[in-house]
Amino acid sequence: MDISAQALRDRLRGTLIAAAATPMTESGEVDLGVVSRYFAGLVEDGADGLAVLAHTGRGPYLAPDVRAAVIERAVALGVPVLVGVGGSPDPSGAAEEARVAASLGAHGVLVFPAEGDRLGGHDAIWRAARLPMIAFDLYTRPCPPGTMLDLLRHPGVAGLKTALLSDAMGCQRAIALARQEGRLAITGEDRMFGPSLLWGAEAALVGLAAASVGVTAAVMDAYRGSDLRAFDAASGRLDRLATATFTEPMEGYVQRMLWLAAAEGRIPESHAHDPNGPSLPERERAEVVSAGGFAAR
Repeated sequence: MDISAQALRDRLRGTLIAAAATPMTESGEVDLGVVSRYFAGLVEDGADGLAVLAHTGRGPYLAPDVRAAVIERAVALGVPVLVGVGGSPDPSGAAEEARVAASLGAHGVLVFPAEGDRLGGHDAIWRAARLPMIAFDLYTRPCPPGTMLDLLRHPGVAGLKTALLSDAMGCQRAIALARQEGRLAITGEDRMFGPSLLWGAEAALVGLAAASVGVTAAVMDAYRGSDLRAFDAASGRLDRLATATFTEPMEGYVQRMLWLAAAEGRIPESHAHDPNGPSLPERERAEVVSAGGFAAR
């Protein structure tokens, strides 16, 4: 394991990393002032680090200049920053995205799962940027156990994020393999958050922290303590919010989190849009805001 991957693993252990959205208008325009204030608010309210341009941040849909500006805004806050790379139809682009992220001061990259040779793709990213990598076991493209083991033995891989939504056995297996190989086991399980901590996850990187970040932080704080009732209460609050936001169509969760961020005053209504996600009925907005009302500012 490369020393840089070891350092990132150790720095992220026990932290909550917010998988930040990228606030934008209905036509897809990004206001960097809005982005800066939004990122700063997440950190102020309990996020220990930021994952930008990942699945929640719609990184694959953004132009290179916008991606670079978003990374710069996150890095300026002085917290650990992971940058989502890959996810576009051209797999060769991930290596260049990682190189740019490294040049802008990112601390690591979260690698979108791709078709074909996953290990080769991670190795190409590593050779291009020498930036520690977080492997990604995502519900839309789960990683076969054998391939996962190969990835976890790559010297540049610092950890593994699992986001399988409802596959409890798959989540348990991924956490166990990551810990077995000395990598950081990171939960991205918005719908199995409390259980994934009990199964051994050592850090969190979740889209649920794109708004109401304090709700997720409270579960981690309670887990680190010794009050079982506090952990149960905090997990219940998180589960109620996750039930309203991480539901079918699942790709609509980005829009739901943006609605919630706007309701909390984190972003203006004009930038609470996800033009790359499915269209959702307006009645859902009221349901999401109501579910998050206990956490609104």
